[in-house]
Amino acid sequence: MTATDLQPTSRDDARPVLRHRTTCRACGQAALRRFLELGPQPLANAFLRAPSEFSGEQRYPLDLYFCSTCSLVQLADVVDPEVLFAEYIYVTGTSTTIAEHNRRYAQAVIDELGLGSENLVVEIASNDGSLLGCFRDLGVRILGVEPARNIARVAESRGIPTENRFFSRDEGHALRASHGAAAAVIGNNVLAHVDDTAGFLQGAAALVDDEGAVIVEVPYAREMLERVEYDTVYHEHLCYFSVTALKRLGETAGLGIVRVDEVPVHGGSVRVWFRKGAEPGPTTRAFLDAEQRNGLATFAAWERFAERTRSQREELRTLLQRLTSEGKRIAGYGAPAKGNTLLNYCGIGIDLVPYTVDRNPLKVGTFTPGMHLPVRPASTLVEEMPEYVLILAWNFADEIMQQQAAYRAAGGRFIIPIPAPRII
Repeated sequence: MTATDLQPTSRDDARPVLRHRTTCRACGQAALRRFLELGPQPLANAFLRAPSEFSGEQRYPLDLYFCSTCSLVQLADVVDPEVLFAEYIYVTGTSTTIAEHNRRYAQAVIDELGLGSENLVVEIASNDGSLLGCFRDLGVRILGVEPARNIARVAESRGIPTENRFFSRDEGHALRASHGAAAAVIGNNVLAHVDDTAGFLQGAAALVDDEGAVIVEVPYAREMLERVEYDTVYHEHLCYFSVTALKRLGETAGLGIVRVDEVPVHGGSVRVWFRKGAEPGPTTRAFLDAEQRNGLATFAAWERFAERTRSQREELRTLLQRLTSEGKRIAGYGAPAKGNTLLNYCGIGIDLVPYTVDRNPLKVGTFTPGMHLPVRPASTLVEEMPEYVLILAWNFADEIMQQQAAYRAAGGRFIIPIPAPRII
């Protein structure tokens, strides 16, 4: 596989900040076809601390490609992960929805694999340790692997043993040598972040024991396609997976998909269970057949997705402009990475949405990348009572509207932007 540098580096170590791939990261073929351009965008989690930082903000191409050989939807422009993840301010522990999801997830893995105190569960990109904490509470040995230094420190402070490093094929072998084989290797919303996806799964296969499972959870490309979830696209998300693409990818690491579960988080995800040398299970075959029928693995389907994306942008801008012209005040709710893709692609700045609010204390007091909306505490909504709230974290809309019952009872209304703008 090859990659071509797009721009000169600004790093001290002479590594390029940005590379442009000419080959598919899954199958290695030079068969990438671009179907959507979201424009040059800042890094979606690179929040700014002060207006003095605005002028130095960097932007990078954010375009989607389809591999005509293996059907993987992906980015070809790759930002150095050391730049993306050195300091990170997304933490999993601030959402009650994710907390409940994690408890059920841990129990499902323990029940399926029959895990006990002698077994080791390793989570790759373990963030603040919220999921691993559920395994620990159920009596299972745990180990986290987290590349972001600040988030790894948070996990350690919570009693979650964490290796602060990037995971790879070689790291899988090294962790097995230092900690023993794992009964389960878990990757939640991380496989899409990895440029060497095949190497990542090969490392996971090296770390897991022969009877164990490699379990990955990823946003499902079918949901993205059907619900026009273009805001799930940002520089950290290099891949957008169908089960068809995951099956082919797993085979490169000697892993077969024995089970696929649909889970509702993050706008619709799939939890995929790999085992060494396994044949596709019944749920796997059902997904593969359905994807064949609905055209998920065709370029034409993604061309239609691009057309619907452009239409959604126009509808949302028209709605916000109309409300603003009528003298209505609009605030945002949430400062998720997906929200920053939406704000930048749609050109929604402080003229339309003067600020957004968030429950993550690491984000409060910052400014969103690109459009520079101030991030304020969630309590601001009831204090200032804007007539409308644009829910940028729309995948948690039900939770958010429940939390903001007082705002709603006082007459406030919500705008859900995806798949088409609607007022609730």
